[in-house]
Amino acid sequence: MADLIGLDEAERLDVDAVHDLHRRYINKSQVRLMTSFGFGRELVERAEGAYLWTSDGRRILDFTGGVGVLNHGHNHPRILAARRRFQEQKRMEVHKTYFSPYLAALGHNLAQLLPGDLNRSFLPNSGAEAVEGAVKLAYKYHQGRRNTILRSDISFHGKLLGSGGLTGSTQNHFAFPTIPGIRTFTYGDLDSVRRALAEARDANGRSDVYALLIEPFSASTIRWCSEEFLRGLRELCTAEDIVLIFDEIYTGWGKTGSLFYFTRYEGLVPDVVTTSKSFGGGKSSISAYVAREPIFRRAYDNMTDAMMQSTSTTYYGFGEEAATAIEAIAIAVEEDFPARARAIEEVLRPGLERIQKTYPDLIAEVAGAGALHGVFLAGGPKILDMVGKLPVGGPAKDPLIRTKIITAAVIDALYREHDIYTYNTLNGRSPLIVAPPLVAGPDECERFLDAFEAVLEQGMGRLVRRFVRERVSSLW
Repeated sequence: MADLIGLDEAERLDVDAVHDLHRRYINKSQVRLMTSFGFGRELVERAEGAYLWTSDGRRILDFTGGVGVLNHGHNHPRILAARRRFQEQKRMEVHKTYFSPYLAALGHNLAQLLPGDLNRSFLPNSGAEAVEGAVKLAYKYHQGRRNTILRSDISFHGKLLGSGGLTGSTQNHFAFPTIPGIRTFTYGDLDSVRRALAEARDANGRSDVYALLIEPFSASTIRWCSEEFLRGLRELCTAEDIVLIFDEIYTGWGKTGSLFYFTRYEGLVPDVVTTSKSFGGGKSSISAYVAREPIFRRAYDNMTDAMMQSTSTTYYGFGEEAATAIEAIAIAVEEDFPARARAIEEVLRPGLERIQKTYPDLIAEVAGAGALHGVFLAGGPKILDMVGKLPVGGPAKDPLIRTKIITAAVIDALYREHDIYTYNTLNGRSPLIVAPPLVAGPDECERFLDAFEAVLEQGMGRLVRRFVRERVSSLW
């Protein structure tokens, strides 16, 4: 008989046993990498609001925002209640020949909140699926007669074969096969877009571009598009009949101070918008792409193609996931998440700018909006200059390894000495991300700022030497 681990036993596993099982059955190198950079050395026993409680009794202020998932914080009581209600009433989870009231209501709510005629939704599981569904829609809209898609040089759209190819990231160091016809433009540069469009024409001078995909706010690099650039994209795409797709998977539902980043600009409407992460209230794995009605109808609204839009069939519009998203949207609207993000910015922005002025040699730049900010760190001992000269292979070949070590040293000190959890991105210039959940208040923001300043007071040289000695040396 198979020696299976039951739920009770799984909940009693200590961190060493968990590491061992991950090494044996998941990914040995992932355990080595994460623990070498100071992560994954404790287990979390419970989570609530903006806090985590580890199995050894620590109370951690979680300023990661779940990498975009936790606008509602951990285990929001209304989200838990909605899921309990679904379960206690034994509602139907999935059945493809019965229409779902939850799916119907969720589609209605999205249409009510989004501008213009963005009113046709499809609801798969992940952000990458939403992106691929949106791109598939755009290709079908043009009936396969166009073969080029434009994306920016700093984009992050997922890690599937299609969405990975559409991602312009330093993480893409291995060339997987992907969808054909991808061309790149410079983020925020309208002239670069015009050049890409001019290069993608057929022999008769007609555009070969079926879609243009852009993140209005790039959460992985902490850069954003100007209003002029976004409106310029809209004009170019309208003139060329190109499907304009806004990826707001991370930045949706209030994170940057408006419901979606693009909605701060009156009258600006893409042809498709994608969302995920906090769309599920921190508890549900669900995403969506929402299309303008004329785009959707031309692509799929006929008896022959009505079932072609799927990116996933089995779990599309899963009942409990859709019910959770209904409640998550209601909370975001009723508790005014955009206003919460702006209130967080009123504390974080001046605090971070003040610390930057105090430590100009350690902080090159502070940027962001709402409850999503990046701190671009600098400095560190000269010994780090030698890292790139180590034998080729492993982390040493990463051109940003110096910055990542500096940033990881600060993250490690915040976590170890002040019980505050932050993270850095692997894209762009690898900033330290300050992205509290929108349930965090001014006291939590002030606590972070005090701790961040106390860490920098130690000096970057001391922080990095200790971090390399205690955490990273095993990588080489």
